Order: sequence, then C-alpha cells, then structure tokens
Amino acid sequence: MSTVELEGLRKRFGPVSVVDNISLRIEEGEFFTFVGPSGCGKSTLLNLIAGLDRSCAGNVCIDGQVVNDLDPRDRDVAMVFQSYALYPHMTVADNIGFPLKLRGSSRGEIAVAVARTAQSLGIEPLLTRRPKELSGGQRQRVALGRALVRRPRVFLMDEPLSNLDARLRLEMRAELKRLHAQHRITTIYVTHDQEEAMALSDRVAVLHAGRIQQCDAPLRIYENPANLFVAGFMGSPPINVFDAVKLDRLLHLPSTVAAQNIVAAVRPSDIGIATEGGDPQFQGEVSLCEPTGSDLWAMVKWRGQTVLARGRSDQRLAPGTKVYMDFPIERVYLFDRATGARMR
Repeated sequence: MSTVELEGLRKRFGPVSVVDNISLRIEEGEFFTFVGPSGCGKSTLLNLIAGLDRSCAGNVCIDGQVVNDLDPRDRDVAMVFQSYALYPHMTVADNIGFPLKLRGSSRGEIAVAVARTAQSLGIEPLLTRRPKELSGGQRQRVALGRALVRRPRVFLMDEPLSNLDARLRLEMRAELKRLHAQHRITTIYVTHDQEEAMALSDRVAVLHAGRIQQCDAPLRIYENPANLFVAGFMGSPPINVFDAVKLDRLLHLPSTVAAQNIVAAVRPSDIGIATEGGDPQFQGEVSLCEPTGSDLWAMVKWRGQTVLARGRSDQRLAPGTKVYMDFPIERVYLFDRATGARMR
C-alpha cells in the first residue's frame, strides 16, 4: 500500500488548461475516485500519475518520492484501461502473466501467481482461451488480473466498466469492491458515472474544467454539495433547479437577501406528489411518468418549468393529471446565482 500526493499539478494542451493547480493526498489503501463530465481533466490526471504524460508544473509523489522523471514501468503502478488492452494472440494465462515475464520471473513463479490471481477472480476455466473467445465481463476480469498479478503499489483505473452493459457493470462494480477489500491496494479510479463513484469510493474528487470542485466522502458530497455544479452532477436523477423567487413563500428569506440573486435546488427524490390536499401554490400538471419498479418519476409542469418528482410505485398518474408537490424546506439547497457557491 502506498500514498499518492499531487502538488500543484498543472497540464496544458496549447492554450487549454486541462489540469489546473491540483493538490491532494490519497492515503494508503484508499479507493479514491476522480469523477466529472467529459473533458474535465480526469483521464489526464491518471496519465500524469502513471507517467504516460508529463505535467507542465507541479509534482507527483508516491510514498513521499517525487516520480516526475521516472518512466511508467519504474513507478510500480498498474493501469486498467477502458478498452481492456489485451494481447489477442495470447491466452488468458499468458496475458495475466505477461507483466511478471517482463520482470524476469521464472516460469514456476509465473504459473503460481497466475493460478492464484485467476482463482481470486473466478476465471480459472478460462486460462487457455484467447480474448476473442471471452465476453466483455470476462475480458475485464482478465485485464484486472493482469494488473493484480504484479502486486503494484497503486492501481489506476480509467473508466474500466464503461464498455459493459448495465447488468455486467453492477456485477463488476461488486467485484472491484470485493477485490479492494481483499487486497487493500491504493486505487485511483476515473469515471463519469457518479453512481459508480458513490458506490465504490472512500473519497471522491468532483472535477470541472481541470479544477477540484469538492473532495470528500461520497455521501457527504451528495448531502452537502459545495456549489451548484456539484449539486447538479452528483445525484441521479439530476437535481431540480429553480429561481428562488418561485419558492420565496416557502423559503422565508430574510429581507436583506434578494431572492432574484439566489438559485434554489431540490433533489427529485425529496419532492413528494399527491393528487389532493396539497398547497395550491405548488399545484402542477403531470406531463410524463416513468415507472422504474420501486419508484415512479413524474415530470410536472409548474410555473413555466418541468419539475421531476418522486411518486409511489402504485400511483397512476396519466398525463394531464393535476398534482400537488411537497417541497420539504430542510431539503432545499440555496446557491449564489453569480458564483454558484452554496449559501449556508
């Protein structure tokens, strides 16, 4: 297990600043995730840590050692890519054992290590197959095995589940969590999927335009977003955003605060709906319903915008149905319109 520290890290591609003065410390054995939309700099950060790219300024340190000038193979990190990057002409056993072969390990040592790793991943029956004979989930397990077999100081994973279908992603997510609990290797993960980040991580850094917007435990970020971008990115379905003027009577803002300078946001899961007995000022009209089994998500037209709210799975809400929405005041977030910063 190793620590990873980033000190004032910067990376530019021409005039574009992709990584903008990032500093943080990732602890031994931590599962740490960079999450954010496409183009926010998360994959570039991973490449800088791996040594596949060089920073314009700042340091990458592993266990207190600056590794800026070390080649990727000398940093003792293992990377798992989105595309699996398996050697098509090699068997599964040869793919897994290849890093050890490069190290000069003996055939016996490689065979023992491959067998141990394959058992850990449940892919022992696949060892004689080639990648083209494997499913997507099996290929991803082989890619994990190739990284795991060498017992690196740090795992780097660049959206490793994005090519899998929804069911396989859930299975592999559970597998990653089990492997991390078993081996406790420091893991740095990159994804655009905030649900994946919340499910896997000890801590999450939310990136936007090359900068860290917030870094904390995933549930604390979800419950206490630092700004409007974080509130909108973390959470599914996405948060509802309103002009605070529309909720003025509910919020009871002090006279010193101008409602027009404030943006209010409420998560869909916090907005209840009923067909009778509600406050007339929060009455709207259902435009669309999306039943998901345990929940029913209703799009409600209200005061010139569409609000996503959660109903009961047994509710029958046809388009055009009049409903009353319930906004719990303690679940309304307020943000400064100009800066996007959270107002406490």
